[in-house]
Parts: sequence; structure tokens; C-alpha cells
Amino acid sequence: MTIKPVPFKQLLCGIDTLETAGDLDCLISSIAYDSRRVTPGALFVALPGNQVDGSEYVEEAARRGAVAILSQNPCALGGRFPFVQVANARFALAQIAGTFYNHPAARLCTLGITGTNGKTTVSFMLREIFKAAGRSPGLLGTVRYEIGERVLPAARTTPEAPDVQSMLAQMDRSGCDSVILEVSSHALDQYRVAGVAFNVGIFTNLTQDHLDYHGTLEEYFSVKARLFNQVQDSAVINADDPCGKRLLAENRLSAKAVSYGFSEGASVRGLNAESGEYGSRMRVESPWGGADISLQLIGRFNLYNALAAFAAAASVGIPLETIRDALAGMENVPGRMESVGTKNKRVYVDYAHTDDALRNVLTALREITPGRLVVVFGCGGNRDTGKRRLMGEVASQLADYSIVTNDNPRNEIPEKIAADIAAGFDSERKYEIILDRRAAIERGVKLIGKKDVLLVAGKGHETAQEIGGAIFPFDDCETVREAL
Repeated sequence: MTIKPVPFKQLLCGIDTLETAGDLDCLISSIAYDSRRVTPGALFVALPGNQVDGSEYVEEAARRGAVAILSQNPCALGGRFPFVQVANARFALAQIAGTFYNHPAARLCTLGITGTNGKTTVSFMLREIFKAAGRSPGLLGTVRYEIGERVLPAARTTPEAPDVQSMLAQMDRSGCDSVILEVSSHALDQYRVAGVAFNVGIFTNLTQDHLDYHGTLEEYFSVKARLFNQVQDSAVINADDPCGKRLLAENRLSAKAVSYGFSEGASVRGLNAESGEYGSRMRVESPWGGADISLQLIGRFNLYNALAAFAAAASVGIPLETIRDALAGMENVPGRMESVGTKNKRVYVDYAHTDDALRNVLTALREITPGRLVVVFGCGGNRDTGKRRLMGEVASQLADYSIVTNDNPRNEIPEKIAADIAAGFDSERKYEIILDRRAAIERGVKLIGKKDVLLVAGKGHETAQEIGGAIFPFDDCETVREAL
């Protein structure tokens, strides 16, 4: 997308600067945070990193045609090169990107979803509801990005700030009137959506995850809560989740609170919930009226997801009948409790990669499994190690048999990850370790009969596996189908 060049000085409006140099009236035609993506006329923003710092690449950026530099560190290019030093390069990048793309979120109905589990399913539910209402929603999330008629693979749940703003601008230009964003804790901590004003913010839940990055659950919660500083109209909060209750009780929401859940007092309340092999249903009462909701998706956790979507959609004026019909017609979300088995061998693939998500999925499957419930799962390497034992404990308690395997071991020793998980089992007879994920899935398929269910958990929609720093094609759904 071509943007009219903007004077660097104009992009700096509202930015607190520590030092400036050179001609700040130079024209900026693009924004880059990766020196390899610099094109002539670009502003290069040198971001701090865990391994390397972007300020080490300013000379390369200049050679590639960058006409200005923004960094947290002093500039190595001399005093005549256009340069600005700031205290927080990520925050400045978000503000500058919003200005450069003329704040496209202001022209869209913008919904942001945060929480440990449920973001993707809620986003797909809202996408279906908005389409059924005659709206034209864009989508930015874990599975894919949708910009008008274009569908792009998602590199990460929430892109970097210039990419977010660029895609929002493309949505605006292509006729979208709304956008649904999954907002990860990393994105909030790194200010990737700091330049976005949200009409609606949704909080699904918070359980242990990403503690390798955030350190503590308290910090994880604090980062998630930041989203609601940017929400203007409705803050849709899970009142049954302890952290959701805390958000509501602390009264620090800038928007009107819309609570949801099954507990008494929730603004949008689910009643008479039922879930079985072929779907789930409930009665919903809300300030906008009541509706009987039926889903093709199984599990009580999906009823929570539906309550979140119901509350968000109703809060922006979508009729309850439209919400009801859209939810009833919605089929599987890719890699989210996705049925990939046959009549004689029932198999589900799910993205569950936390102990809470695994508990939710296994609990739902237990209700529809008269025979044995078998699970194949692992844990990612170089990520939160504390959840490994917890996931082992959940599998030990709720599954009849488990096959511990590789997820994305990355640069960790796979045997070490498996041993960490195995420490959560109360009996060696309840599990085996098969590190080769394909072999583990094949073993799981062989173990089940007509009355049994196999869950393949952890990777969901992903189509690659990272082992030892290398990326290999791997798709759980395809592997299951080949094994059947």
C-alpha cells in the first residue's frame, strides 16, 4: 500500500524526545523496525531485543536507504543524519505508526480480545456474527489475517505496531467497517497496539502461561489489564474468572463494564447449560433481551466463548436474532476442538497448550467418551517451564492414557521437556513417551476403538514444527488423517 510521504517532524508530534539531530523535515515514505526490510525513504526504528539491539543495525539501515533513525541509544551516524533518541522506542513506534497511517482504527468498529484461552474462538464467533449482520469485518489473530477478500497466514497473534496499522489501513481502504483483533500479552507489553483505540475490549480468562516472559502471574495480569486503558465504549469481562472479577472490582475500566458468565449478577448470563457429543446450548439473559443459544461446538468453555461474543456483539447494536443464528451456524474453528476422526475412531485436534486449556478440553471430551480417553501432547521449548508438570497432572487426572511427545522443542533438549511433563503423572502406567510426534499420533490412533476418543493437543492449526532451531512442515490434522 502506497502512503504519501510524511515529514519526520510531523510524525514526532506528541513524542517525548531525549535528543534530536539532523534535518527533521526529511520525508518519510515507510517505517521499518527490521534493517533487512528497509527501503529508500524509510524511517528505521531501532528496537531493543533480548539477544540483539536494533541500534546495532543503524548503519546497515542507512546503507539500505533509511533517511532517519529513531532509537533508545545515541546515534552512531554522526550529528548531521536525521535522528531522534527516545526513552521507549516501542511506544514511540506505535504512536508514529498510527500517525503515519492516519489512525485507521478511528474509522473502524474495533474489537480487541485478550486472555489466556479462548481468544481465537471468540474472534471467529464475532467474525461470523458481524458477517451475518451485513458488516464487513477484518480479522487479525493467531490463525490468520483477513483483509477484505485477502487471507494471509498469521506470523504471530498480534503483529508489530507498523504492521497492525498498515493492515488496519488496508482494511479501511478495502471496504471493511470493523476489525476483530486478538491481543496477546506480548503485544500489550511491547506496545504493538498502543496506537489503537478500541470500541470494545474483551477479557476471556487468565491462567498460567508465558511466565518465561512475564515472570509472575501478577505481572501477566497487569499487562493484560492494560488493554482496557484503550477501550472507549464497552469492556466485556468474564465475571466467573478470578482475574475478571478483579478487573471488575478494581473499577479501573475506562469504558462501561459488561460482565458475562453463569454466576448470578453477570450482565450477560448463561442459564441451563448443556453440552453433548453434537454440540451445546444454553439460555442467555442480557440487558438487550434473552435468547436460546445452540452451538455445534462442544464443551462448557465454548459456551463461555459464546457468551463473550454475544455480549460484545450486542453491545455494538447487533440484533439478538442475528447473534443467535450466526452462532448456531458456526462450525469448527481451525485447530480448536476440531473433529478429524471417523465414525469408528473419534479424534479431536486442539490448540490447548496450557494446563487450564487442557483441563477444559479433556473435561468436555470425558462427557462424550463412554470408553477410554487418550491424549497426545507435549510442551513448547524455551517457554514457561512451570506449566509442564501442571499439564502432566491434568492429563494424569482426566485422561485414561497419555502419550507425551514433542510440541515445538525449539532449542531445548526434548527428553528434558518430556521428563518435566512426566513428573506430573501419579503412575508410570498412565503414560508413555514417544518424542517423534508423528509416531506418537499413529500410536494414539491405534490405541482407540469405537467407544474411545483421542485428543491431539498443543499445536492445533499450526503447520510447522520447530526442532533444534530448524522449521519442519507438520500438521496435526493431516497426520491424524494419514494415520486413520
